[in-house]
Amino acid sequence: MQTPILAGNWKMNKTPAEAVAFFEAFCAVHPARRDRSLWFFPPAISFAAARDSVRDRPDILLGVQNVHWERAGAFTGETSAVMAAAAGARLALVGHSERRHVFGETDAETGRKAAAAIAAQLLPILCVGETLEQRRAGTLEDVLVRQLDAGLAALAGDPTATLVLAYEPVWAIGTGVTATPADASEAHGLLRDRLTRRFGSASVAVPILYGGSVSPDNAGALLAARHVDGLLVGGASLDPGGFARIAAAAAAPD
Repeated sequence: MQTPILAGNWKMNKTPAEAVAFFEAFCAVHPARRDRSLWFFPPAISFAAARDSVRDRPDILLGVQNVHWERAGAFTGETSAVMAAAAGARLALVGHSERRHVFGETDAETGRKAAAAIAAQLLPILCVGETLEQRRAGTLEDVLVRQLDAGLAALAGDPTATLVLAYEPVWAIGTGVTATPADASEAHGLLRDRLTRRFGSASVAVPILYGGSVSPDNAGALLAARHVDGLLVGGASLDPGGFARIAAAAAAPD
């Protein structure tokens, strides 16, 4: 079993001062542990404040919510993977459902961003997931395989040592409707099978996180589901006490 990964995506929430206050409260109730990994994705404007707040917590890694595939240039409002790494980021979300469905990010662009992240020595978390209409149409596997293959297309060689996946059913993000552990296990199993077909047994090293209306009440059941290696938490990661409960729910690896 993978060491469980508990990741908090703050989206467009928390000012620098609020980020400092969050980590003061969170670290007070959740001391460092070896049997789980804690990742946070603050908004870019609050990244430096978050970084400075966790300097004494090597168990906490920080990432950015998005990167551009170019190193530099006339791309107003964007941040390159190189810049993110220089600022202290270790991780980068790629292809989050909101980037795809709100901002129109394409499958091909996710591959370019993942490749840029790896080139900058960031660990990309490639997000995939279906809409409610696609699930009802019975195209879950087709959608996941298409998004996964496109995300991998720009990566050279075997990327399994430098990649994390996150399954996000779009219909369960911010809606309060959560995929059941069985739903999560099914989708994660499809992704695991696709990785194994492409890269063989080494692909077992790729963690697959579940994201979508995760809460302190359902975290334990989701983490216990087959093929679920961790959680990508949205709204529930904004409350330090609530996220501490989610982090504590992770079962210690065998």
